[in-house]
Amino acid sequence: MRRAAAIGVLFVLSLAAPCLAAGRLKMDDKASLWPRSAAGEKIDFTNRVGKSMSTLSPGLDSNYFMRCLEEVANIGDTKDLTLSDMVRTCVSLHGSRSGGAE
Repeated sequence: MRRAAAIGVLFVLSLAAPCLAAGRLKMDDKASLWPRSAAGEKIDFTNRVGKSMSTLSPGLDSNYFMRCLEEVANIGDTKDLTLSDMVRTCVSLHGSRSGGAE
């Protein structure tokens, strides 16, 4: 159930992406942009994601996403990933850390 809700939220966020101002990180941006982005862009992105995902679980807040996205971006090769892929990874990791109940 959580996974379906998360996918729905990601879909809505991806539809809203074209409406966002230029210079802001979007869900369909390449993950390789994350390490090179300014702190303000990262904070803005994680605040938007955290607001939408915290409805699934209070632990999925902007602080969690900031830590998780930093870790995921630094672990491996992200050239073929989007920020949406990284957010899904973070949601999955949160589910596995909280007992795997989905």
